[in-house]
Parts: sequence; structure tokens; C-alpha cells
Amino acid sequence: MKSRRLTVLGFPCNQFGKQEPGERHEILPGLKHVRPGNGFVPNFLLFEKSDVNGQNEQEVFTFLKNSCPPVGDSFGDPDKRLFWTPLKVNDIKWNFEKFLVGPDGKPVMRWHPSVNISEIRADIRKYLLQLYTSVEDIFN
Repeated sequence: MKSRRLTVLGFPCNQFGKQEPGERHEILPGLKHVRPGNGFVPNFLLFEKSDVNGQNEQEVFTFLKNSCPPVGDSFGDPDKRLFWTPLKVNDIKWNFEKFLVGPDGKPVMRWHPSVNISEIRADIRKYLLQLYTSVEDIFN
């Protein structure tokens, strides 16, 4: 049986409150020593910093956002905290918005950044159990 694994991908972006100002070579050391610090090293694939919204957004985000309904209907007060134009209803609202993409490459779910990780974990588990006969199938 072919191995089925859940893969987490991270995409740094500086469009939300200018919270990722670092250059490519500064991002990993910044995570390790500053934010969150304490020697943190991500256990997921971290891509280069890019735009997820606006005129220069990466195509993968255009695809993801057009494949899943928007989460939330408000950006709050975008003045001085959102750095792209034009604002669109299906845009990513803030850091840590998440997408689940199936093994066939089709987006399945999208979560607002404020959704608790335990809810996301439960949703992913439910989805994977629908795909495979048991959780063991995922890791074997």
C-alpha cells in the first residue's frame, strides 16, 4: 500500500500588520530565536515569503480561495493592518488562516484564523477517516 501522509505547508507573508518583515535568510532564525523563540524549529515545509492576497498574490492562493467559500464576512478595521489592494470578500483575512487540500489536489476545507486548533484537528481527522478505513492507513 502506498504511504498516505498529512503534509503541513507554511507560507510566510507580510501582508497582515507587517508581521513578517524578514528576508528569506532571516525567517527561520527569527522563528527560532525571536517569535516564538525558545529554539522553535518548524516541523513542516516552509515556503518563501510571498503575497497571499491582492495584485501580486501567488496563483496557489487564487486557486485555494476560489475553491473554498470565504471564512467570515469582515476584515475588521483594515486601516494600517492589511497591506494589499484590492480587498476581496474571499481574501485570506489574517495570518494562520488554514486550508485542507485532499490527496487529489482539490481544496476540501478552509478555516478562519480564530478557529481553535482542536476543531481543525477534529475536522481533519473526520475527513481522513472518510478517505481511509482507519487512521493507521494514513501512516502505514
